[in-house]
Amino acid sequence: MKAVVYDTYGPPTVLRVEDVPMPVPAAGEVLVRVEAAAINPSDVKMVAGALDTPLPRIPGRDFAGVVVGGDGEEGMKVWGFGVGFGQSRDGAHAEFIVLPVDSLARRPSTLSSEEAATVGVPYVTAWSTLVRAGGIQAGETVVIVGVAGAVGRAATQIAKWKKARVIGADTQSENPSGADAVVNTTTQDLAQEVRALTGGKGADLALDMVAGSLFEAALKSLRVGGRQIAISSPKERRVSFDLIDFYHNASHLIGVDTLKFTGAEVAQLLNELRPGFESGDLTIPEPKRWPLARAVEAYEAVARGGSPTKHVLLPGTTNR
Repeated sequence: MKAVVYDTYGPPTVLRVEDVPMPVPAAGEVLVRVEAAAINPSDVKMVAGALDTPLPRIPGRDFAGVVVGGDGEEGMKVWGFGVGFGQSRDGAHAEFIVLPVDSLARRPSTLSSEEAATVGVPYVTAWSTLVRAGGIQAGETVVIVGVAGAVGRAATQIAKWKKARVIGADTQSENPSGADAVVNTTTQDLAQEVRALTGGKGADLALDMVAGSLFEAALKSLRVGGRQIAISSPKERRVSFDLIDFYHNASHLIGVDTLKFTGAEVAQLLNELRPGFESGDLTIPEPKRWPLARAVEAYEAVARGGSPTKHVLLPGTTNR
């Protein structure tokens, strides 16, 4: 089969498309023909060596495809992201993948394979933080720090599906997420603006994907008894905050690590998300499609960032 592979860390130019042996499913596994596979910023980071991925490796976490062999329901249209894909085992940027049968989730009939391939990491992350860990409720106000990113945009849709109000926070005033209000963190004080937008009360929940200097600002934006979820710290591992203010406000701090999920847990999360896509409450913007032969260009587009467009590889298309 054709696959994207690399055997040294570096920029996207270390990637190449070549013939590799077909994976063979063992007992309790299925063979899936990959119809589409999204490229996430985390894939670019893995190729760069950020996670010390064992080499050589096929990258890629998110996919949509069809079961064609093994112990699963042949012909079943599936979606999601594979546990360990692109890190501890070969990933989805290939024509075929193997995964445990309990990792399978039936994809919504309302989504094309290209659209379904963009759901995995962003939406599973957003759902597991806001709904599972955060317990978001109708009528609550949530602050999403880093709202312009893929997870932030997914979290905004999920919060609105759950009838919550969204205050987005980012380094721009534009609002690609569709949040109810946006705070520009380069020119505005996050805590002050959230207080003003909530009549002085503060937000019920904060989802922080930026950390650093905004970690404490998000904490200060919470109402008494509010909760904050941390899932990333892209620039600084350590943060500081006023501990007395924290416990006087009876705040709750929650950490979520999606890399700890099992395949069965990911499948369950996707099953919980599926009704939102089938009802139209959750929607996918049109992705940018790339043939496998242009994988390096596609990775470079993701590495440049600055655009809400999701980029998707089509493993069955190698020449255009």
